[in-house]
Amino acid sequence: MNIGELAKRTGLTQSRIRFYEREGLLTTVERRANGYRAYPAEAVMVLEVIASAQKAGFSLDEIRRLLPPDLTNWEHDALMSALRGRVADIEALEARLAESKAQLIALIDLIEAKPDDIDCATNARRVLSRIMGSASTRTVKSA
Repeated sequence: MNIGELAKRTGLTQSRIRFYEREGLLTTVERRANGYRAYPAEAVMVLEVIASAQKAGFSLDEIRRLLPPDLTNWEHDALMSALRGRVADIEALEARLAESKAQLIALIDLIEAKPDDIDCATNARRVLSRIMGSASTRTVKSA
């Protein structure tokens, strides 16, 4: 199939397909006598694997190391290790995001709990003193 048809079937742009080819990720490309590229049907699957892996956060170098020249010859242990590692990375990111979210919600609550009898500047000092007090308490506890 030509690059236009491959682009339609994968939803990728022709320039993206050429990029993957230059990067050594799409290796099953032949050149016709007229110089045009000819892609086998399996190129669709290879490109879908590459796009999915990128969406999951794998770098091109990681994909290059994991993607076998023949999709029937995956290195099972390396693949499973990489997938489990990516899941662990995502879980760590989720934990950091949950902590950040909790801190922001606590800050919002603290700001919104402004007593009616103080102005915004005084409230800002009140909030900052609580934050600084919490930070020094955390530092002491972790030391």
